[in-house]
Amino acid sequence: MSLTTQTEELPDVEKPEQQTFVKFFRSLDLVEEGTIRLFEREANGSNYYTFHGDDAIYIAETVYKTTSVIKYWLGDSTTGLPSTRLSNRAAETFLRDALLNKQLRIEIWKQDRSEWKCIRKASPGNLQEVEDFLFSSSHMTIAPVVIAVKYSISGDNKVYEKLIYVKSFIIQLGVKECLLHTSGNEKDYEGIKIKGILARCNVVVTERKKGEFDAKNIAQDLNRLVEGNLSIETLQDDANFGKYVLKHHDLSQYMRLDGSALAALNLMPTSNEAVNKSTSLYGLLNKCKTAQGSRLFAQWLKQPLLNLEEIKLRQSLQEDHLKNIPDLHRLAKRFQKGTASLQDVVRVYQVVIRLPGLLTCLENKVSEDVEKANLIDDLYTSKIRHLSGLLHKLEELVETTIDLDALENHEYIIKAQFNDELQELRSQTNELDREMVEEYRRVGENLCLELDKKLKFERHSLYGHCFRVVGRSEYTRIRNKSEYIQYTTQKSGTLFATRTLKELSSKHADISKKYDVKQRGLAREVVEIVATYCPSLESLGVLKLKCSSFAHASVMAPTPYVRPTMFPLGQGNVALEDARHPCLEVQDYVTFIPNDVNLTRDESELQIVTGPNMGGKSTYIRQVGVIVLMAQIGCFVPCTSASLCVFDSILARVGAGDSQLKGVSTFMAEMLETATILKAATRNSLVIIDELGRGTSTYDGLGLAWAISEYIGTHIRSFCLFATHFHELTTLCQTVKHVKNMHVAVHIGNSHDVTLLYKVNEGVGDKSFGIHVAELANFPESVVELAKRKADELDEESEEHKPSKIHKKEKIEEGEKILQEMMQEISTASASENAELLTKEIKEKYFSIINNNTYLKELLLE
Repeated sequence: MSLTTQTEELPDVEKPEQQTFVKFFRSLDLVEEGTIRLFEREANGSNYYTFHGDDAIYIAETVYKTTSVIKYWLGDSTTGLPSTRLSNRAAETFLRDALLNKQLRIEIWKQDRSEWKCIRKASPGNLQEVEDFLFSSSHMTIAPVVIAVKYSISGDNKVYEKLIYVKSFIIQLGVKECLLHTSGNEKDYEGIKIKGILARCNVVVTERKKGEFDAKNIAQDLNRLVEGNLSIETLQDDANFGKYVLKHHDLSQYMRLDGSALAALNLMPTSNEAVNKSTSLYGLLNKCKTAQGSRLFAQWLKQPLLNLEEIKLRQSLQEDHLKNIPDLHRLAKRFQKGTASLQDVVRVYQVVIRLPGLLTCLENKVSEDVEKANLIDDLYTSKIRHLSGLLHKLEELVETTIDLDALENHEYIIKAQFNDELQELRSQTNELDREMVEEYRRVGENLCLELDKKLKFERHSLYGHCFRVVGRSEYTRIRNKSEYIQYTTQKSGTLFATRTLKELSSKHADISKKYDVKQRGLAREVVEIVATYCPSLESLGVLKLKCSSFAHASVMAPTPYVRPTMFPLGQGNVALEDARHPCLEVQDYVTFIPNDVNLTRDESELQIVTGPNMGGKSTYIRQVGVIVLMAQIGCFVPCTSASLCVFDSILARVGAGDSQLKGVSTFMAEMLETATILKAATRNSLVIIDELGRGTSTYDGLGLAWAISEYIGTHIRSFCLFATHFHELTTLCQTVKHVKNMHVAVHIGNSHDVTLLYKVNEGVGDKSFGIHVAELANFPESVVELAKRKADELDEESEEHKPSKIHKKEKIEEGEKILQEMMQEISTASASENAELLTKEIKEKYFSIINNNTYLKELLLE
């Protein structure tokens, strides 16, 4: 059924009610931009919602995809109030999407007698009032986080540096909403910069009055809220008191990721992708079975570690200990719901008895380093030791009550010695077993049949304990003899018993039944006692959750992942053998071709990657970033072997998509992201740049790409992968010795057919083969032929005007210095609100300077 059909089935509001409502609606105050109002109504015992004004038009265009569903109350399209409706189920779906993906605020209104009241408010960072009915049957994969920012004016450079850390903080915590104080000053450039960063990170800004940031009563308010001794409304509800904790988030513990790196590495699913789809790293690696686990996993994924010992520790725990530990969170839920069994008790026990070995592993790793030992103690051993102490009684309980020897036969039973009544019943069944065995031997002697071959003793589900005689000739020995009671004849033989065996079997069945009842009662008591340890089990489960998810993904990959060798921050290189992109290799109909990667300090720190369109340049450079991130969150990596250094940040500039809805052009988006890289990158960063300079003219783009790559290679000296179509950049290796050229290989056949090999080799790729890609896209043949002719003409012109002068070393050095200075000014200007105007002025300023340098003039202006 279509949505349009659904709205036709919803009841219309009567005219008198429309009149009253329209008057009320038009008296309402204007809402903050990005807020949707819903009005809850009831008809025929079910709820539905109406939307009015601009909200109705928004619902019609985004939900129904047609404006035909709009009705105009008390007038026509000019004078009436636009209105439309959604059923209860459709409204809930819309609200989830609005809050989690579209970053909208919502208000839900309901009529109380004759007065309309706002009963619920929610925003992307505050879902508290709608959690009960919007998310009761669905999972939130990302926990909403709201922050408050108060800033003051200071030096421009300091503000910019702080903003870089604010951006890292937002990404690490997955912030959805920011409370920002309003200054009321149109020239509040710091506020404009902060809003710009928040917008690029898809964070909703809620402006608050400056007075609400007054810290005068903060100690009193926190003491009421914090456990042991937010929205602004949080203090209004007494139920919130004592429910919060304060935690210090240390940015220096984690790798910095910017928004561009988040997108370039496909870290999280987009709003149009399923959360479990393997097109994102989150979807690929997240094997958590609970919403809580998934939310925690998403948080960890955006917080790669910098501490080498903790990275190695997590890998060791995954490989040696935690892979054998079950999902403790799910086990705890079974106990809480009363569905757990003795088998679940034993599974918990097997975890508890592993804790001493786990502690030994942790302590041995850092036994000779006091500082590391203290760190590991804070992170792991102190918590595990505490939990182990709490769970020690559980271990004693299991060993006292459960028959652990019976586990070899896959039996989960209570020890008979644990209970006097149980022991007495077990003694009686043992005595009956002995007597039945004696009867078995007596019958065998009387019939002259070999036991366990011609005469067998067994227990039948219908007849109880009985004998089975094998073979027709043996059967004649019991046929027509009153001493023996025949039950049935089967292919395997004839089942029979004696009167003594029948009586003994009947007694055995009665006693066994009593034994089973007693067993179940005692087992239930044990399960109930173990259920009281659920909080400790869940805490222990959080400590192992991440590694077990990684272990599953590592083993189940098309080619299993390997454990990387890691070096501390500032040491070591990047050496990957047969590196693969983990998300691409699992896609259907994809045969991934792996490539080696070698980034070596002072030899190949900056790699210029050239080659044809669609040849795999972007995949090659991005997979390095993905592998680095996976290693630093403690996961194995998709390689045959891997050696990596720890990076303090991954910074990326990829793609050329416009952000026009945010007032940012393609070129400005490039410059803003590149400016962030140039200011934030350090010697220990990984920089990934893909096709920089395509947002402007060829010569401007080449000049900027040259200046940026040279600045990274000579001043920042970080590891950098720079994919480009500007083949002129490959000459940078002549002046900067640690620049290395790489290219994506192609094969050109006799008939000039092009085959993309997706293999990255050393050297320079001399062509882009863009026309070949046009052919693959089924361009009209006439267009392709015209493109080839025009390309040949331009190649001839290029050969004629190719710079022929041999420039003096001084002119070359002067030209390169001019490019660097120009690029630095442009990158600084890009952070300003008047970035486009300032960039234009800088280009005009340097035009005459470039004209006076023969080297630059021929390089850029010929």
